[in-house]
Amino acid sequence: MNIRHHFDDATLMAYAAGTLPEGMALLVACHLHWCPACRDRVKHAEAVGGALLDSIEPKSMSANALDDILSRLDDEQPTVDVSPTQSVILPKDVPAPLHSYINTSLDNLPWKRLGYGVHHIDLNLGSKGTTRLLKIAPGVSVPHHTHSGNELTLILRGSYSDEIGRFSAGDVADLDGEIHHQPIVDTDQDCICLIATDSPLKFSGLMGRLVQPFIGL
Repeated sequence: MNIRHHFDDATLMAYAAGTLPEGMALLVACHLHWCPACRDRVKHAEAVGGALLDSIEPKSMSANALDDILSRLDDEQPTVDVSPTQSVILPKDVPAPLHSYINTSLDNLPWKRLGYGVHHIDLNLGSKGTTRLLKIAPGVSVPHHTHSGNELTLILRGSYSDEIGRFSAGDVADLDGEIHHQPIVDTDQDCICLIATDSPLKFSGLMGRLVQPFIGL
């Protein structure tokens, strides 16, 4: 797998610190399953975080502050396991962290039609943003849009091209409100992506804005 597009440092630092929403953490874990370069960057981020914690002077803590920390720990999202699955033979285009959620191949999923040439599976991970699998037919494009927050996309099968470049299996697009783009599937194979957002997309054209309430992106 020739991975050319990776996460930015801020995303990997947030993943190492455990502050990403569950859907985004899952997507990062899936990329890490395939990408040794980003796994090394996460280890470096964890080392930096540990060094910063070691440099902080210890201070006394009130009983109320301790109770507050303990209550927040109860609300934390579970860590997504990135270790390879040994007992299950995985489809080559399904990383282990994702397989633990879908438990099948991409071809056997109950895809639902979202629009012309587009099907999806909603993973229903939390109330913040959305986490979905998208299957987009050859030659079909997503409406031109930007982002009101952050959008992470991992290519599982096929490829697409947009204003940023060409993205193939294993590549990730790590985007924010500075980016305007319109991905289009550029081969004769369906492009299947895992997408995670923390807020709705902002479609540029009239058609995109009209259909947005129906597609939920």
